[in-house]
Amino acid sequence: MAARFYVVGGAVRDTLLGQPSSDRDWVVVGATADELRAAGYRPVGKDFPVFLHPETNEEVALARTERKSGRGYHGFVFHADEHVTLEQDLGRRDLTINAIAQGADGELIDPYGGRRDLAARVLRHVSDAFVEDPVRLLRLARLAARFHDFSIAPETQALLQRMVVEGEVDALVPERVWQELSRGLMQARPSRMFQVLRDCGALARLLPEVDRLWGVPQPPAHHPEVDTGVHLMLVLDWAARIDAPLPVRWACLVHDLGKGSTPPAEWPRHHGHEQRSATLAQAVAERLRVPNDCRELADAVAREHGNVHRSDSLGAVALLRLFERCDAIRRPDRFPLLLQACECDARGRTGLEDRVYTPALRLPGLLQTALGIDTATVAAAAATRGLRGPAIGDAVRAARVAALHAALGSAL
Repeated sequence: MAARFYVVGGAVRDTLLGQPSSDRDWVVVGATADELRAAGYRPVGKDFPVFLHPETNEEVALARTERKSGRGYHGFVFHADEHVTLEQDLGRRDLTINAIAQGADGELIDPYGGRRDLAARVLRHVSDAFVEDPVRLLRLARLAARFHDFSIAPETQALLQRMVVEGEVDALVPERVWQELSRGLMQARPSRMFQVLRDCGALARLLPEVDRLWGVPQPPAHHPEVDTGVHLMLVLDWAARIDAPLPVRWACLVHDLGKGSTPPAEWPRHHGHEQRSATLAQAVAERLRVPNDCRELADAVAREHGNVHRSDSLGAVALLRLFERCDAIRRPDRFPLLLQACECDARGRTGLEDRVYTPALRLPGLLQTALGIDTATVAAAAATRGLRGPAIGDAVRAARVAALHAALGSAL
């Protein structure tokens, strides 16, 4: 049997939707691993037969079937040889819209109705084997954030709930959870991912700190949407609207976690929630092994977003302290990201989306004023007065306060 190559999965789906696709995956039918190696294909991975094309470096996989052998996404035994058919290979895929193949002649092979579901804007599983791989639940939620006008087929929704009830979701490892969450956060409508996870019960298992925000009220004068969970989704979607980078979107996700631990007797006020949010955000980041750039920005935003919102009323001394707590003196390049997250928080409120966020306009210039002090000259002058060690640092701070005070006075 002559080997036949097909483009499969997302590349075919995106082409049919008229959207760009970053890369192509191939499956080959009627070939063996030895034949591919002999043709110059380079094997990669240990779990299943995937090769790199000798010229394009595109991934080419032997058509394969799979059988569940344990819990989690590692619990599979794969079978691949020249007798596995294209339909069998497509049948092990997650969603019908990802189970379409295209031959070299342009012919589409669609045994599971993927084109029909693309036209109907439906996310539907290919078979009940969907429940055997918990990563598929996360991937579906992430795709729902990208294709936010697609509905989820009722029978697929039932499978998602079954995966939670039967504990498959609990077998997910932190790295895969973070991988899919981070990709979902970068989609056009990240709130949809969390809606899907929450509707099937998976959010409470994966991110209980986020899940418990729904039903927690906030002061309506500042939050017309009232519900903290609703506010969080508005904040995330605003971050997507301005095309914020991943650290900003992660900071937006975890900035209000402390409100979920406010005793109901204290609702709708949430005194001290900032530090509680920072503590919880650090715990979540540790659990999911979140990269340092994301966790560090999230910590600063959780602790200081309220102070940034109120910064128009701060004097020179308080402003310098705010800059220092945000590490803006040492890392001024990160401060715009912090302001971006704070602005998303301010705009993610029903009816207040178009309100001018003055801290984003005012604080960058004031930070530059503080950074503009010639610290070497100030330190040298302090040393000539006999100051040493921490006293020189105090002199630098005093010079920065004086510069900020002058800038604030000139702005009146």
